[in-house]
Amino acid sequence: MCLILNRLRLLPCPKLGGAQYTSNPHSRSMQKNRPIGFFDSGIGGLSVLHEALKILPNEHYIYYSDGDNAPYGTRPKEEVRALVLSAAEFIAQQNIKALVVACNTATSVAIEDLRQCYPFPVIGMEPAVKPAVMAGGRKRVLVFATELTLKEEKFRNLVARVDTEQVVDYLPLQELVMFAERFEFDEPTIVAYLNAKLDGLALSQYGAVVLGCTHFLFFKKIMRQVLPPEIQIIDGNLGTVNNLKNKLGTRLRDDGPGNVRYYVSGKPMDAAWFERWLRRLSADETRVAEGAK
Repeated sequence: MCLILNRLRLLPCPKLGGAQYTSNPHSRSMQKNRPIGFFDSGIGGLSVLHEALKILPNEHYIYYSDGDNAPYGTRPKEEVRALVLSAAEFIAQQNIKALVVACNTATSVAIEDLRQCYPFPVIGMEPAVKPAVMAGGRKRVLVFATELTLKEEKFRNLVARVDTEQVVDYLPLQELVMFAERFEFDEPTIVAYLNAKLDGLALSQYGAVVLGCTHFLFFKKIMRQVLPPEIQIIDGNLGTVNNLKNKLGTRLRDDGPGNVRYYVSGKPMDAAWFERWLRRLSADETRVAEGAK
């Protein structure tokens, strides 16, 4: 048992499975069939899982949504940390070989705690500010994120490292989280919301927008309707999955197909409930690809 020192209290975090993660080649072979855990406060992390299913289709996955406690972005930091550690303990008990914290808010408040607790790789999300600054053509960069992510020291430190010319601005789009959670994708409603939030910004000054919340990927196609066409929309999902792939290395499955088990706040959930969001992501990708022809 290890203890993470919290300003409010000591939080227990069991070192689950430590003896099983060895350099023994037979142990490594056994690990291949273990699932990869994905965690999010709700359904936003499905956008990262969607990327993983394309790149690593042979893997088994567990997707854990803490939907009973969503959204995280407006909760106090210490409350979010406690929720994340509790969810991670449940996921770790499913004998996983890696954990992807597919939530920018959860990453910002708890990723270091999780990495101290568990022996398997713990992959977090990070707003893709650096590639956006590099791709912005010396124009400004606008980061869309939740309120808590934008307040966090981890995010501020990230920006300070890469924003040497003071070109990064921030805009909280908290309401998009609940639109996505409720499967509300009415385009006129979302367009009106985005236009209201962007009102007063000189969009011609921006070269890139960063999606700093995994929920926002569900609105990428709609965002294209309100943003000038020259603005790039950048997210960190592909980089996160490639990081996962590199960290697992020889522990990746080389046969398939894999499967996905779903949970909502610790309770098993029927796959069909989640798969409608995955279908929406696939449909958006198809429409974008067809429009580019």
